[in-house]
Amino acid sequence: MILLFDIGNTNTHLGLANARRVVRQTDIPTAGWFDGTAHSRLARFVATTRIAGAALCSVVPKATPQVKRAAGEFCGLRCLELTPKTLRGVGIDYPKPSTIGPDRLANAVAARHHFGAPVIVVDFGTAVTFDVVDARGRYIGGIIAPGLAAMTDYLHEKTALLPRIRIRELTSAIGKSTEQAMLVGAVHGYRGLIRGLLAELKRELKARRLPVVATGGYARLMAAKLPEISAVEPDLTLEGLRIVFVANRLME
Repeated sequence: MILLFDIGNTNTHLGLANARRVVRQTDIPTAGWFDGTAHSRLARFVATTRIAGAALCSVVPKATPQVKRAAGEFCGLRCLELTPKTLRGVGIDYPKPSTIGPDRLANAVAARHHFGAPVIVVDFGTAVTFDVVDARGRYIGGIIAPGLAAMTDYLHEKTALLPRIRIRELTSAIGKSTEQAMLVGAVHGYRGLIRGLLAELKRELKARRLPVVATGGYARLMAAKLPEISAVEPDLTLEGLRIVFVANRLME
């Protein structure tokens, strides 16, 4: 089995995969790599599974060495880190490839592999990111906007009377309370943001067919009333890591 790590600012997404697909995943707090709790949780996740190799992508550079050491204990091999140099499955047409978040590259690889090119990934995380693969299979850039929770948390933190809210679906477009009004602005308004940006991307790419793949914490909620989204893939980043790992192994 392949051990996969998608190291994010809040959580590290762990995956176990075979040569064809991700078969199991869980999340652990990324802070656990610094306070000593992550290693035991990783051990419980792996349990008696035999690990043949490991791969990671990270947006938390300080956590990367900790994860590499932990991965080495389980597979006894060097952990593959996804970078523009180890990338397989998509090309890059971008001025400074080293500045692209490796999780975004993993998403692009998985989306192109399963949906072809051109393709767009929308990742609903702490920020919402759009990643674009053109018709020739090259990563060409994207869009970054505030995440859904970040927007509502900001309203709560910067105003005296607006509460912190739990993001959920609301059928009416007219809020009958402060909380409902905030939910309308967040959920309905956010869908408008996504729809508008996707329309701009489709025009710029001049694409008649343009699959849009959603991933991240709020992907299912947002996709429920956005017909522009073709598929929701919760494990897209881990799947991209799996594909890159297998491709690198085949080239050895």
